[in-house]
Amino acid sequence: MVKRRDEGAETAGGAFGELMKIKREGLDMTQGELAQLLHVERSFVTKIEAGERFPSAELVDESDRILAGRGELIKLHRRINWEARLQFFPDWFKRRAMMDEQLIELYEYQTQLIPGLLQTKAYAQALFRRVPDLDAGSIEASAAARLGRQLRFLEPGGPLYVALLDESCIRHLVGTPADMRGQLDHLLVVGAMPNICIQIVPFGCSNIETPKADMSLITLPTGRRWSYSETLSNAEFSSNVKVMAGYQRIYDLLRADALSATESAALIREAREGLSHHDQQRPLVGPLAQEQLQRQRRRQLHRGGPRIHHWRRPGA
Repeated sequence: MVKRRDEGAETAGGAFGELMKIKREGLDMTQGELAQLLHVERSFVTKIEAGERFPSAELVDESDRILAGRGELIKLHRRINWEARLQFFPDWFKRRAMMDEQLIELYEYQTQLIPGLLQTKAYAQALFRRVPDLDAGSIEASAAARLGRQLRFLEPGGPLYVALLDESCIRHLVGTPADMRGQLDHLLVVGAMPNICIQIVPFGCSNIETPKADMSLITLPTGRRWSYSETLSNAEFSSNVKVMAGYQRIYDLLRADALSATESAALIREAREGLSHHDQQRPLVGPLAQEQLQRQRRRQLHRGGPRIHHWRRPGA
């Protein structure tokens, strides 16, 4: 029989979950009780025991202590190639993807592109098509892996996710107008979920210098906090208290300038309506048409300032 490429990792993950379940039941402890002691959702424990989620080393250490283990969980966790399940993510992003599987709070700021956790399949595929030498199969697999990161955020009781999006994210056309309309519709749907808040930082509204890179503030079940920033050349993590305090200050000031969730939804709808007319527009010719275009551009610049879209890597 031919094995799937990741079959071993799946089997090992299932074995880890089964061992955890045996030790828990040996103490007559329910999944809910263990989850409470670990400060995670019960569904997370359920999925670890089913081999559907990969726990962090910190959570495994704490589980081994709570379950009166002798290091069995820790040793098995170290032997499993958990990253085999992350094969479609670039190397620089795998650590962040692991964190997304476990975090309990995520505060994010993004410019130019919709963040991966909020992207539709069509939008993600359009981004991956920009990557040189990526064939159709790889584009499909990479987009599927990206959407897989979203699942726990879209489940009932998912982790808190606050996304601050620069207005450029909803104005920057990715894919076809139809792809972009679908993406904006998706933002409106997920933004109405109880654990997800989407706020737009409008053009020309910020009273502070905006960050030079996208950033995320991550809280893990253990209470440890990390900052993550991403540029064209690298990705950086830090748990330094001073660094975290600096990022938190910037984020709080940005959020103070952002539109409310309700106002943001209205702006997203406005952007979507503009795209609805996009397909109906036809080229204008002659002096009158040129004057009309100039007037339209002046109104756009007056409203939001120049919109300069720099190429950014698709991320993950």
